[in-house]
Amino acid sequence: MLILLCSTALMAQDSDKARALLEEVYSKVKSYENIEVDFKYSLQNTEADINQETRGDVTLAGDKYLFNYLGSQQLYDGKKVYTIVPENEEVTIEDRSEEDNTVTPSKMLTFYREGHRYQWDILQDVQGRKVQFVKLIPIDTNSEIASILLGIDVETRHIYKLIETGKNGTKTTITVNSFKTNQPISETLFTFDEAKYQDAGYYIIRN
Repeated sequence: MLILLCSTALMAQDSDKARALLEEVYSKVKSYENIEVDFKYSLQNTEADINQETRGDVTLAGDKYLFNYLGSQQLYDGKKVYTIVPENEEVTIEDRSEEDNTVTPSKMLTFYREGHRYQWDILQDVQGRKVQFVKLIPIDTNSEIASILLGIDVETRHIYKLIETGKNGTKTTITVNSFKTNQPISETLFTFDEAKYQDAGYYIIRN
């Protein structure tokens, strides 16, 4: 019984420590006027013989974002989401309500605050960088995600790596190549110029 009580107490302390670290990360993210992230994305599923790797980048300012990934671009101006696919010469325009729970680029650096249990994990030395991992386990037992390992740069308190393991064995890894803050950005960066795409012959879809 004593061993069980001690073990439970240590787990609670580790959980509180993990939560406290993530709150520091959140406070740091919220303190910036804007954030530019360049990242590497990999998807692996040994059983299905899938091994894909690509890169992307995103610029965030509050809830607004400009996201470049897999040859397409997604823009959110605070009210509507514009998905631009040059290969198909197509733009999709959608409303996004405040009640929408979809994980968007604007939530990429803050999603961990709700819906998870926390565990303190390993500390790694990555090319001279100290990275502390926190394990996130979804509270929702019906979630398709088994766990998420979130690697935090100990010095900067920025997210360095995310490793998501699905219940189907798929492992998704996002590694941050560069993390820039408070950069000079254009006032029209998050403004969609519909006339520009109409003139270029793009098909505009409104959902």
